[in-house]
Amino acid sequence: MTPRRVAITGIGPVTPIGTGVKAFEESLWEGRSGIGPLTRFTLDGFPVRAAGEVNGFRAEDHLDRRKLGRLERFAHFGVAAARLAVRDAGPVESGLDPLRAGVVIATAYAGMERIAAEGLVLRERGWRATAPTTSMAMMPTVAAAMVSMEYGFMGAVECPATGCAASGHALSRGADLIREGSADVVLAGGCDAPLNANALAIFATARVLSTRDGDPSRACRPFDAGRDGIVMSEGATVLVLEELGRARARGARIYAELAGHGHTADAYNLSRPRPDGRGALAAMTLALARAGRPPGDVGYVNAHAAGTRAGDAAEVSALRQLFGDDLPPVSSTKSGHGHLMGATAATEAAATALALHRGVLPPTLHRERTDPDIDIDIVADHAREADVDLALSNSFALGGVNCSLALAKV
Repeated sequence: MTPRRVAITGIGPVTPIGTGVKAFEESLWEGRSGIGPLTRFTLDGFPVRAAGEVNGFRAEDHLDRRKLGRLERFAHFGVAAARLAVRDAGPVESGLDPLRAGVVIATAYAGMERIAAEGLVLRERGWRATAPTTSMAMMPTVAAAMVSMEYGFMGAVECPATGCAASGHALSRGADLIREGSADVVLAGGCDAPLNANALAIFATARVLSTRDGDPSRACRPFDAGRDGIVMSEGATVLVLEELGRARARGARIYAELAGHGHTADAYNLSRPRPDGRGALAAMTLALARAGRPPGDVGYVNAHAAGTRAGDAAEVSALRQLFGDDLPPVSSTKSGHGHLMGATAATEAAATALALHRGVLPPTLHRERTDPDIDIDIVADHAREADVDLALSNSFALGGVNCSLALAKV
């Protein structure tokens, strides 16, 4: 039996650099930063100035008003991203058996803000005053469930919750459902809305976030000698995954093939990566093995590189071990859209698929001083034209959770 292959036929971004694939990719190629001043809340003496906010997003433009009050912001993003992806893919539902269509949409923090607010209600007014609709904020699966209802998809509905790697795991799971013959179409990706006082205060006290003074739009500086932490963002990206033969038969535009994935663990530390990059190396090696391709075929890497000193260095160590002296061009699109937490892996996979499809590599922004320990070919400041056949997209989460995706041109 010929192995079933997985095509990416629709992209639905709701991100700080754009909502919809056209706005998203224009920002990528033009090097626009979606990071700016943190406006969602104020705290006395709070050192964090920058965030990646999805400005101009109106949930009522994407959801029925009756559903708005039942869902939290993270789910608003997720449902909107799924709708955009389906619209971008064309008539993907035509002739589709609903039992062979699935939804896998990840999140890391779900409705954390609403849950914290209800905690105050409980303490101040008692348990009878708590709102039953808060149950939707507690359900990480709510975005996936709502999307399945939206389209009548009756196949698998799942929600990985593996932190910064979650939507990479969602794409992997969606691809596996297609490869194993359980589904023909899967809407897969992630959504998150972590820009609330509780979440950012926790990460600030853990010294994970950038506290750089000056222009907030330049706060995220992956690979830079002066990098000082991540910039947290919100949003969602959902991709339409489709069995390749089906996609070709209906004449779909195919951005790329999701050819393989690798999932590993560092088994080292809850908050720091293995300095030797061994877990990351194993994830990339496994992704290439499943794609049936050697490292030498890789022409681009969309790095996890979030702008932390330890994380960027460990990833570069893994890349050097994998590629030796033939390390391909590398960039980190987080420099523009920030770290979308449970949605970041899918957002970067979308950027990687577009790079393969368009023949243009997105740049790493805001590199001011070269780190002598990171002497690699970084696509810096400006997009670079390149005819790439195979790429890797990496996502590494707290707890040592590693995911690498291999994407190929079709």
